[in-house]
Amino acid sequence: MTYLKAFDAVRNILAATPEAKSRGYTPGTFSLNVDGGRCPSCRGTGVEEIDMQFMDNVVIPCDVCDGKKYRNEILEIQLHGKNISQILAMTVKEAMDFFVAHPNVRKPLSILKEVGLDYLQIGQPANSLSGGESQRLKIAKEFAQIQQKNTLYILDEPTTGLHFREVDLLMKVLHKLIETGGSVIVVEHNLDVILNSDYVIDLGPEAGIHGGKLVISGTPNEIMKCKESLTGKYLQAYVDRQ
Repeated sequence: MTYLKAFDAVRNILAATPEAKSRGYTPGTFSLNVDGGRCPSCRGTGVEEIDMQFMDNVVIPCDVCDGKKYRNEILEIQLHGKNISQILAMTVKEAMDFFVAHPNVRKPLSILKEVGLDYLQIGQPANSLSGGESQRLKIAKEFAQIQQKNTLYILDEPTTGLHFREVDLLMKVLHKLIETGGSVIVVEHNLDVILNSDYVIDLGPEAGIHGGKLVISGTPNEIMKCKESLTGKYLQAYVDRQ
């Protein structure tokens, strides 16, 4: 949520509550990047990392804030019965309902839903995301600043780990980027993505030392007509099954 600037709006909303005003709290009080409201022990991370020397480090919840990231007095400030820690623990879908009356929060969250990330917690650290999730988060940011034109987007296996319905969502998002003036290059093995592409460059004929050569390039229909293309063979079989 910080990546899309929605957290700024949430902090402003909390700072505007009567209780926060009476205590002199500001939006910065609810920040995790500066001292003030964040837990002084874990510095707002909610966890402590224990160095195990010859073993992998162990990450445990902070024993001061119990993983809530903020000082106790900050958690006393509530919006519709929820404090800042509880808000950050919401999924994107839950937060969209919670902030239904706040378009400056709901709009960027709706963009995350568009790219199939509505299951993420809004306070989830970026370094915990998978490669595909990170790519879709970057796409969401592009939608948030949709004025960009003539931009080339290069995505590497963005469908990794996605359900087929989520793949459909992703394809709609990619087409939307194109409609706004961008161009998209996708390195992908997913047949749905290949079939819905405007132009395909098929490298092969196989993998590793047996690949790396241009087999054929063209539309999906042209790929399927090429007898030397394994991609074309699997595409045709996929189409025949539908």
